[in-house]
Amino acid sequence: MSFRFWRRIRIAPGVTLNLSKAGGSVSFGPRGAKVTVGSRGKRATVGIPGTGLFYTTTFPSGRSGGGKTAFYSAPAVPAVRPEDRLTLGFFKRLVTPDDEQALVAGCREAVLGNEDKALEHLKEAVHLADGAYLAGFLALKHERLEEAATYLAMAAEEHSDLDRYFSKYGISSTLILPITDEVSAHVGPDLRGVLLGLVEVYQRQARWEDAIACLERLQRLEPDDVVVSLSLAEVLLTALPGDQDVFRKVVRLAEGVENETPIHTALLLYKARALRGLGLLDAARETLTGALRQKKGRSEVLLRALRYERALAYEDLGQRRRARSDLERLYAEDPDFEDVAARLGL
Repeated sequence: MSFRFWRRIRIAPGVTLNLSKAGGSVSFGPRGAKVTVGSRGKRATVGIPGTGLFYTTTFPSGRSGGGKTAFYSAPAVPAVRPEDRLTLGFFKRLVTPDDEQALVAGCREAVLGNEDKALEHLKEAVHLADGAYLAGFLALKHERLEEAATYLAMAAEEHSDLDRYFSKYGISSTLILPITDEVSAHVGPDLRGVLLGLVEVYQRQARWEDAIACLERLQRLEPDDVVVSLSLAEVLLTALPGDQDVFRKVVRLAEGVENETPIHTALLLYKARALRGLGLLDAARETLTGALRQKKGRSEVLLRALRYERALAYEDLGQRRRARSDLERLYAEDPDFEDVAARLGL
């Protein structure tokens, strides 16, 4: 792919885990959709004041690369000079199709923080997969959920063309999506990113069957993607609380999972909830105790959720003193966490 991929997991507001081996990332925007731009090679990077976003220009390295990646089957598109990428010159506009001009204008307005203007431009380019992708996430960010669902569905239908025009104009878009209350993940302009975006839209619309269908499709495509497994576990337990089949499915989703990253830790939390729902209380307690042994890189919010769930498991096991010990520690750290105060009789 023609852009540098970053993967960054935000475990709690202000706490970010950077999983990239190649370097860092820069983004802007609140919960729902944040945008990052960048590219490979030698770069001149200019920050846009007030946005936290960088526009990156790539210069020739003086040597040709040996590898090739076939990302889509459409004909190759001509290169565009770096200085023309987000501001097309007069003569370039004369030969650039209107829809591509609209896409570039939409990206430029998004970079400058003028997102309503960006959406107006992008509406003229949503028949391009990249235009539908960016319009969908911007609409999601502004809670225009029907529009977001329509545009992201269009992008999914034309997913083989995703990143075609972003690549042509030297733009890379990375968006941050919430996966659970504790975990968010960066996604890019590909089928995985679009489907995860659709899942977020469907959750906000309470369209649980559609959200589950998207995640199951993703799981068939990428069965080892722990982000997808985590998102599916969260949606299943939210949509169908108390369903024994759901509990069994969540346990299977976490089969063989080790406590490697905060994402794995969050999946173990859902596994423990499912085990407790099935009445397998010792297994739930052991899962939670194991998850709590690894604290490095885990947010306090995630660790408290694990401790709270273990306190509930202890209560169900009749181990009141151990349950109270966990609850008292939680109360000392955060008196307003869940219903800890009520459980302590305070």
